[in-house]
Amino acid sequence: MKNPPIMKKIYYLKTCDTCKKILKSLPNISEFVLVDIKENPLTVYQLEELYNLTQSYEVLFSRKAKLYKEMGLKDFDLTEADYKRYILEHYTFLSRPVIVDEQNIFVGSSPKTLQAIAQHFAK
Repeated sequence: MKNPPIMKKIYYLKTCDTCKKILKSLPNISEFVLVDIKENPLTVYQLEELYNLTQSYEVLFSRKAKLYKEMGLKDFDLTEADYKRYILEHYTFLSRPVIVDEQNIFVGSSPKTLQAIAQHFAK
């Protein structure tokens, strides 16, 4: 049986201070399903749902992950299939937080993304 489609969901890491700060800034946080990606690793189905909103596994991939440097991945030309595989293999490769509000998705914590989140939730 398939999971219901994402409506309002946030994939985050509860030990991440940046995630905590962003979550605190969101109004109506109680409307969202919170998924700690360390305790509940992404399933293939969940990742494909996120992909359907971004049309890119690379967008969902974190180059800030310690493992990215440790594994020397910057020295390789990674494909979409590689990004997908690494995200599914280890939670740290998912850029976080990933906020899904209906058909809107916000990935990561770059200044541009934080501005987009603020504008979206100010409506």
